[in-house]
Amino acid sequence: MSSDNFIPYGRQLIDAEDIRAVIKILKSDWLTQGPAVDQFEREFAAFCGARYAVAVSSGTAALHLSAIAAGFGPGDEVITTPITFVATSNSILYTGATPFFADIDPETACIDIKNISSRINGRTRGIIPVHFAGQPCDMEAIAGLSKKVTIIEDAAHALGAQYKVQGKWFKVGSCAHSDMTIFSLHPVKHIAAGEGGVITTNSSELASRLRMLRTHGITRENALMEQNPGPWWYEMQELGYNYRITDIQCALAASQLKKIEGFVERRREIVKKYNEAFKDNPYIEVLTERSWARSSWHIYVILCKGVDRDRMFHALRAEGLGVNVHYIPVYRQPFYVKKGSGSPSDFPESENYYNKAITIPLFPAMTERQVARVIDTVNTCAKDLAT
Repeated sequence: MSSDNFIPYGRQLIDAEDIRAVIKILKSDWLTQGPAVDQFEREFAAFCGARYAVAVSSGTAALHLSAIAAGFGPGDEVITTPITFVATSNSILYTGATPFFADIDPETACIDIKNISSRINGRTRGIIPVHFAGQPCDMEAIAGLSKKVTIIEDAAHALGAQYKVQGKWFKVGSCAHSDMTIFSLHPVKHIAAGEGGVITTNSSELASRLRMLRTHGITRENALMEQNPGPWWYEMQELGYNYRITDIQCALAASQLKKIEGFVERRREIVKKYNEAFKDNPYIEVLTERSWARSSWHIYVILCKGVDRDRMFHALRAEGLGVNVHYIPVYRQPFYVKKGSGSPSDFPESENYYNKAITIPLFPAMTERQVARVIDTVNTCAKDLAT
């Protein structure tokens, strides 16, 4: 199959405006630790409706620092979903705490509220719900489960998503029902920075600590320092990391952020076409968008019904569709198997989902011809494999 005919499951959309924004930084005095970082953080926080945003080097770094700022540590348990990228649960392990998996809602592939509730105990220190595929979790219900836990939303898939509580719409990232929310700026996500991540919060204390943690645990803020003999002085107050993001990346991300509404709307247009095309296909099921939610649709997953998933996957790849599987359940990974994090029989809904799931192409730059080709290919392959 020619690369010209290959349709990836996701890709960035970079235009001339984005390129000019990056060139402007390259010609400036600041390539990193400069004003473009602060500006992007202000604009990102304003978009999400949060008081603060802290930009870091990756979504994984955002998860790691959030887990540290939450105070997770040895002896603590943190509940999350197994249907996610390994970075979510790894961030818990980085602190010495233990990830506890809860099964998923089969209609959305988001973490199931009842399963979270059944796993909360005296050692539970936090919950990290994942807004899978861009579909918001039921944050009101999760926030109501316990007032003693820290809630970190993993919104790597969900920039631009919204959910409604008591008639009011909240943007994911507003932290209206959580302590922190993390985002990814990877090229296949909603906006690209090459690599990058963001943490939003409404707590000035958390924001201040996150900024310190991303820069080796160092501060130059007079109000935070124990002493200040001169303008050269800085203090390392705890063990931090070099998780800084550059002005180059932030310039690109800020330019992309101006177009986020259009990006999300285009994703939703494509999803509407997919939903319509697959609704009468007896061999395919799709994930549900709740009536109180507005998904930003990072990915689109089909679930094979009466068709072998592996054969369907290979057939679609052979036709030039860059399909993928999101995700292999984390408890199936050899590292987690050795840790005894659970077996397939413990998570029947996650297993059922994994054995059926295929991610098909979805990104704003898709042409109508590409969308039509994906629809025709999926329907044809499903029919051929079922007969």
